[in-house]
This record gives sequence, structure tokens and C-alpha cells, in this order.
Amino acid sequence: MAREERGSAAPATDAAAALLAGLVSRGVRHLVVSPGSRSQALALVAADLERAGIVRLHVRIDERVAGFTALGIGRETGVPAAVICTSGTAVANLLPAVLEAHHAGVPLILLTADRPPELRGVGANQTTRQPGLFRSAARYEADLPVPEDVDPDAGGSQTAVFDEAAATALAAALGEGARPAGPVHLNVPLREPLAGAAPRWLVDRATRAAASEDAAADEGDASGAHYQGGGGIGIADLPPEPEAPYVLESGPRTIVVAGADAGPAAEELAHRGGFPLVAEIVSGARFGRSVVHAYRALLREPELGGRVERAVVFGHPTLSREVVRLLSREDVEVIAVRGPGEPVNLNGATHAVDAVRAAGAEDRAWLGEWMRASRAAAVDLSPPAPDADGLSSAVPHERLGAINAEVEVMRAPIDRATLVDALWRATWPHDRLVFGSSRLVRVADDLLGGKKVAVHANRGLAGIDGTIATATGVAVASQDGERPGVTRVLLGDLAFLHDAGAMLLPPGEDEPRLQVIVGNDGGGTIFDGLEVASVAGEDAMERVQYTPQNVRLEHLALAYGWEYRRITTRVALDQALTAPVGGRQLIEVPLDR
Repeated sequence: MAREERGSAAPATDAAAALLAGLVSRGVRHLVVSPGSRSQALALVAADLERAGIVRLHVRIDERVAGFTALGIGRETGVPAAVICTSGTAVANLLPAVLEAHHAGVPLILLTADRPPELRGVGANQTTRQPGLFRSAARYEADLPVPEDVDPDAGGSQTAVFDEAAATALAAALGEGARPAGPVHLNVPLREPLAGAAPRWLVDRATRAAASEDAAADEGDASGAHYQGGGGIGIADLPPEPEAPYVLESGPRTIVVAGADAGPAAEELAHRGGFPLVAEIVSGARFGRSVVHAYRALLREPELGGRVERAVVFGHPTLSREVVRLLSREDVEVIAVRGPGEPVNLNGATHAVDAVRAAGAEDRAWLGEWMRASRAAAVDLSPPAPDADGLSSAVPHERLGAINAEVEVMRAPIDRATLVDALWRATWPHDRLVFGSSRLVRVADDLLGGKKVAVHANRGLAGIDGTIATATGVAVASQDGERPGVTRVLLGDLAFLHDAGAMLLPPGEDEPRLQVIVGNDGGGTIFDGLEVASVAGEDAMERVQYTPQNVRLEHLALAYGWEYRRITTRVALDQALTAPVGGRQLIEVPLDR
């Protein structure tokens, strides 16, 4: 609906315009909207900004999907997306994404429409106590005043109040001040009329202020005053003055541990200090000459893991019990580099620092022991090369043997190891790789070698929810401006079904280049390797842990308008992963339990 068709001016719309213009003018470029009546002023202003070409607008009918889509955008860009929703249970559905953003340190802004205060607690429809709903996780929260005025020239106090709220919210989401980046909640109570004509100053105010902010940012970049936050989530903002780097004196036998979102800083320290690098597959640090292959097994070795005296931790390690045990030991000095996520302190005596640097000569003997063991433990999962001599041989049985060997390679079924290997080999720096919290991420962590690619995973709380939505957010943000690359997400069947609603994309929105690869073993086989498998009876294990399913995934793909492929051989999988991708693809790979 065009602005001039929305009737006369309304205080709700003026306030929504001031709030969104304030966010957009300071760098917010993505708005995620779930439909609703109480939030219509915010939603219609968002549509006006999209029509003017100022923002990317993403419409999702499910608020949980909307929250995780915004989370993915924030993970990829380091700038929060703003999520707009109506009152009531709509707000509560944002909680899973908010908790993940809190624990992982991902910037996120919630704009939740609400009834005015006089309608709270009196039985009004779609009304609950929204202020404080995210208090334990929010970096900042505010129950904004009810708009009462229409501001024809944007010079009034109401516009100033909502603009200031936008400025404060964005600064808090980006991690200015003492707290790290994370979620922010602005509750927006509105009285009827709930929408009217957008103010004439909306677009001008947003674009004029945005141009000023961009110019200032360019000057800052030119002078070198640009800060890149840790954890693989870039935050282009000036932080508080950091403390001097913690100096690692030579002596203690040291390893570097890179958990989720550790980023390249972990590899750089390991490289400069000559330390073994234990890097999770979701760390963004699994590359370089110091990477340790099969680190879980080596940490269990008394001559390697048992002799560690000091561990420097980047990011949030979650994928192996061996690392947890190491960081919980009282005889190991643990130094945790502060990042965007929750600080690590498993032994109760971890020393948290803002930055760290190595001093003194590297312990070549210590590093050498790890590297020799790493090379011996490395696994080559690549298919065998063709027998060129046999294929060209004039001797019939030699040529036939080579042909049969090639046919066997082409027909070889896929297991979890070959699945993760094919995905890793097909992904390059301009691509994005998203791991779901399924059994497959642990297989990848155990087997894959070093490679510098952009990796995302929701490991703040390591839930299975929101994986497809998060990957969609990563895809739309990373491909903005027609940038190349494909976003691939690897997950199990239960994690896929948990977020199937995220497959819905409204007509008219650009389709991201997105491949969702589902390793379908018919249930939650991750529990087969946990303690519950040894204590639960077979029937109970099947019923409440394994939770088998027989969903026809191709029918879901058809319903949501996705291209679907069912792949059973490594050759076909390699072809699917390396062929040009023009939209959304669902690739199902059947796996044995």
C-alpha cells in the first residue's frame, strides 16, 4: 500500500518512522518482519524503506524463523538485523534466537509491538508482560513511551526520544561499553489508530543521516581506526580501550584451543608462538601449519594431552569432551581470550584477557611431537585416483580390472565420513558453510583437515532449532550486492524437521543460493554414542531418544518450492555440490544408523 493511501497521519506511524530511520541511519540494513495487527505501523514503515531501496526486507510468518534469520544476518555481517513482531506469543517465539545470540555474542535487535500499559494485566486480547521478557539475556531493554504526537518536520521531542532509543539500542547490540555484542529488546506500546500515512521526512531522514555516518566510517577506515571483533563475528565499531596484551612467556608446554567463532586470531597466535592448534571445525581457525588432526585421540594420549601445562582458548569449545576435560584440569593454566560470546571458565581459575601475544622462543620439540602425531593420525578420505595405465592397457584383463575398479568407485555408497569430506572439499572462501547441531558436525570435527573457509554454527547453546533459518540469514547477507558464493548447511534429519518452516520464502523475495544437505538416518542417532544408550531399554531408547521418523522429504521440498535431489553415491554428491546453484536446493543423503 502506498503511503498516500494509508489515510491521515498517526502517532504510531510517526514513532515507528523515527525509530526505524534512527536504526537505518546508523547502519542497519536488514529488517525481518512477521505480520501482525499491533505491529502494522512498524511493518508498513519497513515496507516504505524497502520501496525506497534503503533496506533489505525479509518477511517470515513464524517469529521463531524470523529471529533465527536475523541471527544469521548478524552472524555474517556483524551488524544487527531488526526483528519486528506483534504482541503476545509472537514475542515469546523469539526467545530461542535471543538466547543463542546472548550466549554466542551475536548482535540482534528486537522491536516488539505491545498494547499500552493500561491494557496490561486486565485480560486484554494478545497481551502479556512483554517488558523484561528477555531480561536475563538482553544487553539493553526499554519499554518505550506510548506515542502521542504527529511530528510534521521531525523536530519534535517524540522524534528525538525514539531516535535516541535507536542509537542506544544499536550501540548496545554492537557491544559498546563493558558488555559484549548481543541481543537488545525495545518494547513498543502503541494505541489506535495503529497506522497512518508515513511522514514525508522518513526517507530523507534515513538516507541523509546514513550518508553522514558512512562518510565518518570511511574516514575512520582510512586512518586505521577500525576494530574487528573476535569470534568470527565482525563488529565495525570502536570498543573501549583494551588492556595490554597478555604475554605468554616461554616455558610451559602450551596449546591453543579454538572453539566456535574463534576466528583467525587463534591460528595467528599458534603460528607466531609455535604452539599446536586444536581447532574445532566450527572455529573458523582450522587452517595453517599448526593444526592438529584427530585432536580428540591425541588429547587422550598421556604423552601429549596429558603433558599440557597451559591452554590459550579462543571462542567457545563445545564439540569434544576431551577439550572440556583439559580446560577443567586444575594443573593446567587456562587463559581465555575474551570474544563476543560467553566467557569460558571450566576450572574456576581461568584467566580472562582481552588479547594475548607470545614472547620468547617457540618450543620446537613440543610442537614437533604434536605435528608428527597429527600427520600419523590424518585420514585421507578422497576417492582413489583412476588407474590410468590400466585403463589404457592393451591387456584385456588389466583394462577390465581398471574399469571395474572405476565402476566400484562410482557406485560406492555414502557414509558420514565421505559426506562431510565431499562437503568440505566443495566449499571455498567465497562460500559459507553452516553446521547444524547434529551427529554430522562431530564426524566432521573428528575427520576433516585444515582449510580456510567461512564457517557458521549456532554453538552458543548448541540447540538443533533454527538451523535452516540461520543459514538463510547467512546466505542473504553474504550474497548481498550480487557477491558470489553458495551457502551450504549440513544437518541431520531431526534438526531439519525441527526447522522445516524456515523453507518458506515469500514470492517476490530474492532466492538465496542455498544448499541444505540432510544426512537422513531416520532418527536421532547422536544418542547412540551417549550414556543413555547403555542404560535405556531398547523400546524406550527407540521411543523417546532415537525418535524415528519416515517423512518424505521430497514432498516437503515440492510444497515449499525447493529443488530436490536424493543422492546415494559419492560421485553424484560431488557433482551436486560443484554444479552451479541458482536457488534453493534440498539434498537428501540416506545414511545407515
